[in-house]
Amino acid sequence: MTIILPMKTAKKSLAYSRPSWDEYFLKLALLVAERSTCLRHHVGAVIVRNKRILTTGYNGAPSGTRDCLKLGCLRNELNIPSGHRHEICRAIHAEQNAIIQAGLCGVTIENSTIYCTHSPCILCAKMLVNAKITRFVSCSEYADDSFKKLFKEAGIEFVKIERPSLSISILD
Repeated sequence: MTIILPMKTAKKSLAYSRPSWDEYFLKLALLVAERSTCLRHHVGAVIVRNKRILTTGYNGAPSGTRDCLKLGCLRNELNIPSGHRHEICRAIHAEQNAIIQAGLCGVTIENSTIYCTHSPCILCAKMLVNAKITRFVSCSEYADDSFKKLFKEAGIEFVKIERPSLSISILD
């Protein structure tokens, strides 16, 4: 939706494009991804129900342990391609961290939507099914697309949208 706003100090007008809800929450997931400690992919996730943020997560080493920024990437050292051998990695995926945070805080995520910068690996997809997530929105595809069959069987809607603008509009 584009809105034309009059400017107070000039006789010009400013075009302002308000993001859709999907763009808004995905843009937040992109911001959350900036906390990632992974050297390969910065992934962020935001779990939402009724347009309210329930929890967030990003990919990185378990709390209190050394991460790839300090130790280097074991997967790179072993030449493991993206989407394979998930167990050979220090990081917990963004979706997993968002689910864990919900559990730690006593927040139910049943019947919610997850906004994630990348589509899920099969391990995260299984967790999302059991967490009773109903919708997954992303703007980028991960190398592993085996989640699609599982999501279809479990009734989880998968939506891929264009990556939202990374600029922030501020009216001072």
